[in-house]
Amino acid sequence: MSWIKEIPREEYILPGTTSCMGCGATLSLRLALRILGKRTILVIPANCSSIIQGSYPKTAFRVPVLNVAFASSAAVASGVVAALEVRGIDEVNVVVWAGDGATADIGLSALSGAAYRRDNMLYICYDNEGYMNTGVQESGATPFGALTANSPGGKRLFKKDMPLIMMEHKIPYIATANVSYAQDFIQKLRKALTRVGFKYIHLLSPCPPGWRIPADETIHIGRLAVETGAWPLFEIEDGRFRLTGPSVNILNQGRRKPVEEYLRIQERYRKMTDEDVKIFKEWIDNSWKKYSELQKLQ
Repeated sequence: MSWIKEIPREEYILPGTTSCMGCGATLSLRLALRILGKRTILVIPANCSSIIQGSYPKTAFRVPVLNVAFASSAAVASGVVAALEVRGIDEVNVVVWAGDGATADIGLSALSGAAYRRDNMLYICYDNEGYMNTGVQESGATPFGALTANSPGGKRLFKKDMPLIMMEHKIPYIATANVSYAQDFIQKLRKALTRVGFKYIHLLSPCPPGWRIPADETIHIGRLAVETGAWPLFEIEDGRFRLTGPSVNILNQGRRKPVEEYLRIQERYRKMTDEDVKIFKEWIDNSWKKYSELQKLQ
């Protein structure tokens, strides 16, 4: 556990946030900022993190933050990068901290454009699998079978595979992460910071009220997501795909925990039928076949 001692101790999220208890996004951002450091500019589109900063004129964040329109975060970050270059200011981390709605849906065009241009930023999508800040509506990242305000019978579509969509942009670094596996997340953050150009990290962010789980189960749920194969950990560096963390053992040993362990602890899946669970399992199996093939290509 010596890696824990290497984590910087300075905090950039102070007491006084308005986040929910057990908020995966706040836990993740707190850890990320300790790695990113004080020379960081956050660009945050409309999402829960716009609110948890606190009420103006006070804020719980100790780094500069631009709160911007839902669709514009990557475009605004591109402008920040350009402005820093014009002023000759370097060694500043320009980081988009966006939810899945602002990434997979509303902001996808701006995201694609910034990645296509290879703008020098780190884009982190914290994926809580729905529009949680506005009442738990379905997003393009909401999983099959999950209950939301506008899919009360359970979503019938599958979530977009954003990391592989980003892989098609040929950017230097892409990764999935999960705060339940903090060492893996930290390693990926540090690796992303060594690369010039557009970097993308897709981060699972359990949401207690949206997922209808106890507030003290956030880390446990995140671990189950990986152990059941529902959230594989991997990175794509210069086009080379590599599983990381426990996901390596899952592939090599061919064993995953039953996905029912992950589903039954979340009330958002309570209306899933046996057939729905079978479909969910098939989606996981097909995803792992895809990842296995990508791993073999390296």
